[in-house]
Amino acid sequence: MTTQELIAQIKKKKSFLCIGLDVDLNKIPSHLLTEEDPIFEFNKAIIDATHHLCVAYKPNTAFYEAYGIKGWQSLEKTINYLNTNYPEIYTIADAKRGDIGNTSTMYAKAFFEDLAFDSVTVAPYMGKDSVEPFLAFKNKHTIMLALTSNEGAFDFQTKIIDGKEVYKQVLETSKSWKNSENLMYVVGATKAEYFKEIRKIVPTSFLLVPGVGAQGGSLQDVCKYGLSENIGLLINSSRGIIYASNETNFAEAATTNAKELQQQMEVILNN
Repeated sequence: MTTQELIAQIKKKKSFLCIGLDVDLNKIPSHLLTEEDPIFEFNKAIIDATHHLCVAYKPNTAFYEAYGIKGWQSLEKTINYLNTNYPEIYTIADAKRGDIGNTSTMYAKAFFEDLAFDSVTVAPYMGKDSVEPFLAFKNKHTIMLALTSNEGAFDFQTKIIDGKEVYKQVLETSKSWKNSENLMYVVGATKAEYFKEIRKIVPTSFLLVPGVGAQGGSLQDVCKYGLSENIGLLINSSRGIIYASNETNFAEAATTNAKELQQQMEVILNN
């Protein structure tokens, strides 16, 4: 999916909501555990109930890899279901891969060609030759960690080296890489005050923003500083939507919570 196609979906749905599909068998409704593939059945129900309210889904691959080959098959069934039934939805493999040369190319093939995701998250610690292999794929996006929402982010990302924070150096350097127009960036919502500085460096790039809702991030604050002329934001909510209920009404509860966020986004877009 191209950036322009994503923007068109945002404008059509009045939403820049991304729903994280981080499935924990200890948290899903117990009645699903009797299904042959409870992870997929849970995802399918969530997707069918919320697809009209969001523009993207983001499975965190760790929640599938933890269950071995069955979990990977659930992930494959989930992305195939999305691509077949809701091809307008933008898909993100939250895999946070990062290695050099041929290894990155193989990671990219796994998510872009075999599973046919639109994008994948990567870690930039190993530099250009760990990210450019992902950027080589046409009409695919690489979403690079820039400034994350976890407590340990301050261990490295905000350290000042040669008078500039590391995360700013990462952003600036990445713009020089081949096919950098295919880059998006992860910026945590709990660091809303940083968005103004980030937009000075990447004024139009899309930012994937976790941390709204369960982690305490403010949608209004993020949009105040993070919205660009082409919207440029994908706000992710996982637990706050998919685990809105662990009863048989879980899909309806997810719809309610997703609708609440979508309506807030519609107000923001209309202003």
